[in-house]
Amino acid sequence: MYPAPDETHNPWQTLSSEIKYQNPWISVREDQVINPKGGRGIYGVVTMKNKALGIVPIDAEGNTWLVGQYRYPLNEYCWEIPMGGGPVELDILESAQRELREETGLTARRWTNIARLHPSNSVTDEEGFVFLAEDLEQGEMEHEETEELHLWKLPFKQAVQMVMDNRITDAISVAGLLKAALVLSQR
Repeated sequence: MYPAPDETHNPWQTLSSEIKYQNPWISVREDQVINPKGGRGIYGVVTMKNKALGIVPIDAEGNTWLVGQYRYPLNEYCWEIPMGGGPVELDILESAQRELREETGLTARRWTNIARLHPSNSVTDEEGFVFLAEDLEQGEMEHEETEELHLWKLPFKQAVQMVMDNRITDAISVAGLLKAALVLSQR
């Protein structure tokens, strides 16, 4: 058995930090560092200007909604849970409610924060949250200019199977659907 590590100890030393690029969504900085073994090097960090928010909507019949869209960085079509970004200074629940309404037209009367995660913590400080949205009501979608979305209502169990079959690969969607399955199974 190994002793528990000191989780407050940071073995990295930052010598300098410089922003190399930024836009309204991200900034990229390059840090000159001394690594945990004492060597000098660089570390690139992508700082996100929004919180990542995912929503797993579940209706009374056990259905959920997925959003399909072509993801430019991957050059690939992806199925995901409804998701988007919320400015870091705003309440994450309000931002999640806006994203669900924009992408699906749904509003929910019951919200449960089921996950906090870091989707790619070796290169970015992005923090994500996943909500379970229940007691749903359908309204109008409000897509953004950069979105060409396709909405798919399907049984929740089928969406979970898509995760298991590697048909859903987005990290927040995978974590959100599996966490929602666990939460729902414990009720």
